Amino acid sequence: MHYAFVAIPDAEVPRAVEPAFQHALDTYASEVNKTASMWRAVPDHLLDFKPHEKVNPIRTILVHQLLSERRFFAEFAGLDEPPVEDLLPAGEKPAVAAYLDRYVGLARLRLPQFARGTTAWWLEERAFFGGLRRQRVWVFWRRVLHTCHHRTQVQTWLRLAGHEPVPAIYGPSGDVTWDAADPTYSVEAAKRGGNAKTPEGGAR
Repeated sequence: MHYAFVAIPDAEVPRAVEPAFQHALDTYASEVNKTASMWRAVPDHLLDFKPHEKVNPIRTILVHQLLSERRFFAEFAGLDEPPVEDLLPAGEKPAVAAYLDRYVGLARLRLPQFARGTTAWWLEERAFFGGLRRQRVWVFWRRVLHTCHHRTQVQTWLRLAGHEPVPAIYGPSGDVTWDAADPTYSVEAAKRGGNAKTPEGGAR
């Protein structure tokens, strides 16, 4: 899949000192790119849109992403993070571009720290919510998944607001597709690869 906007190109992702953890850096940069593409699609006039009175508007989701990711990586993963006072764009109602610049800038500061991580560093147990203790690598992937959740909120809010086009994330969307797109919407597509089994348990 080719994206119209790439915030952190592959060539700018640092090399991990432990090759086994390179996938973590590559995935983090990739997920940042997907999130940045989604934020970039938000027009300024929709920042305060929310589809229901009980949910957060898009602006609050962006603010939460900046604050929450900082907390995860500072408190639970032990990364060096900027002061909280420096996280959010200035002004009462900043434009989308201001949030996007902060988000990508913070991600760029984290990548070299991940790259320096040894196996012992990644596997070190850290305090987490509720008195739990989890390995740093577990905290990392929990944060990536948390970000995916909020990115999908933004995507959904855009659709409910009637905004088009809504960017694709992992595959074609209702507005974006390409020649080599191969979404799995059929049983036949799902059968590809592996040792397919019959309902009775026999191999096909």
